[in-house]
Amino acid sequence: MSAARVAQGRQKITSKRGEPSWAQASEADPRPTSAEATPRATERTSDGGGQNVWDRVFARANLFQALARVETNGGAPGVDGMTVKELRPYLQAHWLDIRAHLDAGQYRPQAVRRVEIPKADGQGVRQLGIPTVLDRLIQQAVAQALTPLFEPGFSPQSYGFRPGRKAHDAVRAAQGYIREGYTWGVDIDLEKFFDRVNHDKLMARVGRVVKDRRVKALIHRYLVSGVMVNGVVLDTGEGTPQGGPLSPLLSNIMLDDLDKELEKRGHRFARYADDCAPRMLGEEKGGVN
Repeated sequence: MSAARVAQGRQKITSKRGEPSWAQASEADPRPTSAEATPRATERTSDGGGQNVWDRVFARANLFQALARVETNGGAPGVDGMTVKELRPYLQAHWLDIRAHLDAGQYRPQAVRRVEIPKADGQGVRQLGIPTVLDRLIQQAVAQALTPLFEPGFSPQSYGFRPGRKAHDAVRAAQGYIREGYTWGVDIDLEKFFDRVNHDKLMARVGRVVKDRRVKALIHRYLVSGVMVNGVVLDTGEGTPQGGPLSPLLSNIMLDDLDKELEKRGHRFARYADDCAPRMLGEEKGGVN
């Protein structure tokens, strides 16, 4: 099973239709031109922007921006061994065929490579899934196209993996609650959240905004692409592995319902990914309710 999955490998198919213009993007600054700019976070269309997301994902400017991010981030190879430095020439030679597979619904992402790193608190390990560099590019392009659609609806009390927000902002929010007189906090850590995400529930939440079936099908294929452990590919019936560019956005989409419920109950909270302090309560504020 694992041999067959890896054999699919880099999907090297000789193109007879010419080569894409990946080399036209400067390696130092491969940003989109103004005429091809990707949607801004405040940009919305009449249908909410969710109908024809596919063309936004694979627009030339969006792909160049995604490539720049992947090259800047660097990182280790996935299961196929391709390095970040090898990605651009590989795309130059094979992108048209990869795009044809994508458009036909025949593209199959590679399994992610399982890596375990010690947690910062020394309590166990965190499991990461390292996608291939090609899949990182595609995931990054999808994330860039979807982020402007979901961002306006996310809670202002959510700080993790969002544009213009960072962990220090969540700390400052909690400090603000203390200055208001709230003296009790409850810390929540959703144990193994990334490993246990229900795919059907996640895709239902994605579908609230994204109506493009091709994009939803591609996201689902990434969720079930499998994980390679000690050379064996294991099925992934749940979870969204940490390590890919798309996982942070999917986690925020999944947890947005939690944010809305906490807001509906009137709780003060600051959430950063799967860590949350949902109540900051003080006796002078009426105690616990």
